[in-house]
Amino acid sequence: MKTKLVDFQQHLYHDIEDEEKAQEYLDELLPIIGLVIVYFNGLESELDSVLCECFTDRTDSMGLIVLNKMTHSTKVDLLKRFSDDFQLVFAKSIDGYELLISDLRQSGRLRNMVAHADWESTDEEGYAFVKLKISKSGMQQEYIQFSRESLSKLLDLISSTRKNLNEFWERRNDILYERV
Repeated sequence: MKTKLVDFQQHLYHDIEDEEKAQEYLDELLPIIGLVIVYFNGLESELDSVLCECFTDRTDSMGLIVLNKMTHSTKVDLLKRFSDDFQLVFAKSIDGYELLISDLRQSGRLRNMVAHADWESTDEEGYAFVKLKISKSGMQQEYIQFSRESLSKLLDLISSTRKNLNEFWERRNDILYERV
């Protein structure tokens, strides 16, 4: 995804030259945006399930109480702490672990950009306003160019991350239950 920074002037304003073309661009992306949200929700549900099993495999109740109102990134950090401890205790590293944690973080970061973008600010090139950057040198409006290709890559990342989470958990359980 390409990024564009625009110096903030007096008002938060988005320069859209051809509104009709911008709307056509957005209409084309809407189904993919929806899929990003749906796929990510599936990934997060899978992550919740894995974390609940860390507490006890008899019920999800205790895990759900702990996970309630946690953000995705907090859940990823919790999985990392559980997994680091597990690998230390069993003196075994699980293949793909570092990549999984990285992909979980990246999936959440990119999903948040998609979910919280100001889609009505999308211009004819597909740049949508995502946030205002404030620093000692001033304020800048940050725009991300969402394209069919970049959103499709995000869908692939989310799907492969969910698959890798399942495979990681199977390998972890093989170690735990001495199936290796």
